[in-house]
Amino acid sequence: MPFYLLIFFSGLLHSVFAATRVSVSLYAIHLKATPFEIGTVMALFGLLPMVLAVAVGRLNDRIGPRVPMLAGSALVSLGVVVPALFPSLVSLYVAATLSGTGFMIYAISVHNVVGFVGKAEDRSANFSLFALSFSVSSFVGPLATGLAIDTIGHRYWFVVLAALPAVTIASVMTDWIRLPQLRPRSQRAAQGRVMDLLRNRALRTVLFISALHAIAWEMFQFMTPIYGTQIGLSASAIGVVMASFSAATFLVRLTMAFITRHAATLRLLRFTILLAAAVFALFPFAGEFALLAALAFVLGVGLGSSQPMVMAVLYDTVPPERTGEAVGLRTTIITTGQGIMPIAFGALGSAFGLAPVFWAVAVVLAAGCELAFRR
Repeated sequence: MPFYLLIFFSGLLHSVFAATRVSVSLYAIHLKATPFEIGTVMALFGLLPMVLAVAVGRLNDRIGPRVPMLAGSALVSLGVVVPALFPSLVSLYVAATLSGTGFMIYAISVHNVVGFVGKAEDRSANFSLFALSFSVSSFVGPLATGLAIDTIGHRYWFVVLAALPAVTIASVMTDWIRLPQLRPRSQRAAQGRVMDLLRNRALRTVLFISALHAIAWEMFQFMTPIYGTQIGLSASAIGVVMASFSAATFLVRLTMAFITRHAATLRLLRFTILLAAAVFALFPFAGEFALLAALAFVLGVGLGSSQPMVMAVLYDTVPPERTGEAVGLRTTIITTGQGIMPIAFGALGSAFGLAPVFWAVAVVLAAGCELAFRR
């Protein structure tokens, strides 16, 4: 029961974060920001996480997850309340920075908890179950955002989002969920360097695959609101499109136990990257709501299946006392994409239009996939 409570309260905080990303993007569009400005705002979600993720992972290995989880939840709430009090483009820069950093701290901590629930052979199932909660929250957050903005407006929705993390904070502070005891660290692990981890070939492969999936995920999260607005969709319709992506991740994660019994993990990961490349190649031709939602669903099927497999492999390839550091390293890879890609996508979109950006990302994913799996 404590594990299921952990899943629920983590999903609640993730729904706030997912809603915040969409809300910030749509509010920036409402303020007449350019694609480059929107890209800069969205990049700030990953700026500090890109720098601090490994340090946060090391902190988890040293002091345990409770304090980082509390600090991360509080930062998410603080970030969301800023644009409600001070509505401007500058406040969105602050909101993105605080919320992105806060959720990074919480996510590294809670993943390091899930990795040690039960036995080693339970990890794939545990991570799939945990990922299901993020699929639900990724569905609920954007969908609720679109409906709420059309109903009560941007500022009041930010107030609602700022209040929700208090529930997760209360769950971590009390005994509703039981967090694992600290694992003793060897002297060698305490003095270990990041380069020591990177000498692990299996871990390098995991990190490279994570980078490709991060590019695809960030491309969808960033470009969909802009593209949907360009073709005339309402905030509610854009929310439904993004929610269809999340619904697909939920459905595919329900079947992960069956899928992994009948297909090799590397083949599955290769397929998900190539599927994402194909979807992005078709995106500029989706000029209607139904077709855009269908492509988002297909993309969700591919990307939704990758995260549980990657995390299970990661925990199998690093020493138990350095798992937080390894998760932090993976988070650094992902947040580097979150920091760089929106600026690059925004700059390219402003200069050449949106279609070349979609096609360029499709080429990068396909070429990167072939390079990774040829090795």
